[in-house]
Amino acid sequence: MKKFILTLLILSSFQLVLTQNPRARDLGIPFVGNTGKFNAITDVQGVEVGYSTIIKGKGKNILGEGPIRTGVTAIFPRGKTKKFSPVYANWYSLNGNGEMTGTTWVTESGFLETPIMITNTNSVGEVRQAVLKWFVDTDWYRGEKWWYTYPVVAETYDGFLNDIYGFHVKEEHVLEAIENTSSGKIAEGNVGGGTGMMCLGFKGGTGTSSRVVHINDSTYTVGVLVQSNFGAKKNLTIAGVPVGMELMHVKSEEYKGAPMSNRKEGDGSIIVIVATDAPLLPHQLKRIAQRIPLGIGNVGGRGSNGSGDIFLAFSTANEGAFSRSENTTVENVSNDMISPLFEATVQAVEEAIINAMVAAETMEGIHGNTSYRLPHDETIEVMKKYNRYQPKVILKNEELETYAGKYEFRPEAYATISQEGGKLFIQFPKTHKAEMSPINNHTFEVFDFGVRISFNKNTTELTIMANGETKAKKVE
Repeated sequence: MKKFILTLLILSSFQLVLTQNPRARDLGIPFVGNTGKFNAITDVQGVEVGYSTIIKGKGKNILGEGPIRTGVTAIFPRGKTKKFSPVYANWYSLNGNGEMTGTTWVTESGFLETPIMITNTNSVGEVRQAVLKWFVDTDWYRGEKWWYTYPVVAETYDGFLNDIYGFHVKEEHVLEAIENTSSGKIAEGNVGGGTGMMCLGFKGGTGTSSRVVHINDSTYTVGVLVQSNFGAKKNLTIAGVPVGMELMHVKSEEYKGAPMSNRKEGDGSIIVIVATDAPLLPHQLKRIAQRIPLGIGNVGGRGSNGSGDIFLAFSTANEGAFSRSENTTVENVSNDMISPLFEATVQAVEEAIINAMVAAETMEGIHGNTSYRLPHDETIEVMKKYNRYQPKVILKNEELETYAGKYEFRPEAYATISQEGGKLFIQFPKTHKAEMSPINNHTFEVFDFGVRISFNKNTTELTIMANGETKAKKVE
């Protein structure tokens, strides 16, 4: 009997893996930069994310009854068990036709003191109130008697699919999202606050990504979570390819009944949360937030008049920085060394948005209004047409070992290649060790250094491609 139950558990786990929504890289979409373990905001140690997803009913929109296609997302910078543990933070708005509460004090004080909640436009007040009650019930401020607080709650509009004027998000859903927060792998697509959202003509929702960067001898992670609900189909661009225009023949949405709004193509919103473990001060986090629009622009966002494009960035470093009564000493990255974090932010935002679209599934909502998922097969064909299709390459450890060694590219100057944990790394004189991402079985990209490495068939020689080509022979 025990053996039978164990078999069932294994099969159930296997089925769960099989049914998990794909991500952009699974479709052969190429992105630059090295990701963390989960390619998620939770790669930043301590960050936890939780969802409450509400999907009920179908057919005609009956105010207060449904159909319901909405939810709540919760993000805790240091995890919910840490309780009151402020982090340095700041925010920025590309176009302010939206809301993120609590941001005035974030800028004024330099600290984010609360979790970040994301929901639909009409549920901001309910979510904020529920968070305040949760603070009281859980003693968030650790026994302080005269505390005050401004919960951060952001929104995007889901009224094309959801009975948004039925006010279906309740305290129980906020508490569910909080209770469900966890680190590690997180869901994407039609989940949490992103449940009823649309993006660049197709179904949108919640997406995430991360990047790992090196600054001198330190390694830092930048993680991003988006609630993506913006943009016109004609502008959809993936890895530089005009996918939206190429898919104009594909039905992406179906309109059957008016939502209670004056929505135009391109209207909507995007909320972006950036987390990092790099020691950044509030003014530097403002600079991080100001780079977010570059990633949005890469996929086709234009910051339209009807869009609420609001962003917040926080750092989990300097845990002891906040004190009500004492001076504190903090560390920060030099402005002259911050650019890799800017670049990582742009990369992760771009990938998180496409991850949201790839993971999202076709959804029918009020009146039968339908938002269709980004068609995977057709997208792959478009990527192939523009020579941008790059299927995931997985090399076995024994294959990677054949590349390891020392390669001399000029007298007494070596590139050292090593294999660790199923990955290849390269180190040049006076540089850090950088990850090599496989493009195919013999060619690797080293984004940290802006080079490509190509090996000959018997791995006795490699070619370094950067400002021309340099050959290096294997000597060890």
